[in-house]
Amino acid sequence: MSYRGVSWLLLPFVLASHGGVAAAQEWPQFRGPDGQGHSGERGLPVEWSESQNVAWKVAVPGRGWSSPVVTAERVWLTTAMTVGRETSLRLLSFDTGTGRQGLDVEVFRLRSSELPNPKNSHASPTPVVEGDRVYVHFGAEGTAAVSTSGEIIWKVRQQYESQHGNGGSPVLYGDLLIVNCDGFDQAFIIALDKHTGKTRWRTFRPRPWSQAYSTPLAIRVADRDQVVSVGAFHAAAYDPLSGKEIWRVSYPDGFSNVPRPVYGHGLVFVTTGFQQPAILAVRPDGKGDVTRTHIAWTVSRGAPLTPSPLLVGDELYVVTDTGIASSMDARTGAIHWQQRLGGSMSASPVLADGRIYFLDEEGRTTVVSPATTFRRIATNTLDGPALASMAVASRSFFIRTATHLYRLSTPPPQ
Repeated sequence: MSYRGVSWLLLPFVLASHGGVAAAQEWPQFRGPDGQGHSGERGLPVEWSESQNVAWKVAVPGRGWSSPVVTAERVWLTTAMTVGRETSLRLLSFDTGTGRQGLDVEVFRLRSSELPNPKNSHASPTPVVEGDRVYVHFGAEGTAAVSTSGEIIWKVRQQYESQHGNGGSPVLYGDLLIVNCDGFDQAFIIALDKHTGKTRWRTFRPRPWSQAYSTPLAIRVADRDQVVSVGAFHAAAYDPLSGKEIWRVSYPDGFSNVPRPVYGHGLVFVTTGFQQPAILAVRPDGKGDVTRTHIAWTVSRGAPLTPSPLLVGDELYVVTDTGIASSMDARTGAIHWQQRLGGSMSASPVLADGRIYFLDEEGRTTVVSPATTFRRIATNTLDGPALASMAVASRSFFIRTATHLYRLSTPPPQ
């Protein structure tokens, strides 16, 4: 077993905040403090059910698959509510202690309630919270900054055509909010001024263009910061202050990419999307097109279409959309084990309290040890479908199903 702690993996969020690592008990963005699915929490439950280790369970109005984020004793998520023939895109908050709903703010209103994809929602990107601002993103339907008291500070729209609706989440870097915008008609990555919503830079991807639904990741390579962005047919790194492309790799048959990249051991791990999914391990120290020079290894067997990878020590963990998990050597791609966990998967796995948690679409979580041999620790089931990734904060897991939000924690000793 090569797990040796995860503090060295917190670097990307340090870059994003430029103010130090977020408090250990918070989960301020998609995939947590470092954007890569790692939590420093301890004392977390290993087992739960509808009648065990449920601190509270509350109904969530509307439909949405954004993952919960947790800061300053509040849980934030977005939802879409049908109002006649229209759709109200809303930001909600819940008290972490009681589950009581707090804010309910309409951010955008759509003139239609039709879903581009019946599995998706109009509220799938995850918010990011910093201080007294919550940044929400609804794909081409709009991006906004909302105060934690419910005031809409600014909102903007980026026009592009996407077949399946919204998906990728925003990421903060200094005073910039960076978002992928990947459509059939145009595809670009854009940086907005987080204070005003004004465009600071926009960089178009190379043609051909197509749909993608991934979330950028800020990393540091040597003495330089990069923002890695995965799109259809290409993944690239950009200078976060100027938007200038640093390097890119190509995969001609890959599109509709969803997983967020992860970074460690001097490698960026990206997945190539539909048609011929593969995992690429890319050395991020090149310039220009590095497809032939900087791909350290490629693995097709077990590559996911939706869940993001998870890097723990020397091992990379992935799970396919059909529920087959793999552990592989992060440096070489050699597979240690593959194991069917259960149902279909959309949520990304998390590492917390020395264990890996995989949440499937049926609300079942499989808990395994991070090791080169497979060991299942527990299997826990909640009611209802679950496509959103879990959050970890305050010695608890926060899980969103189709209808409810749960806080799962171990009761204090009597």
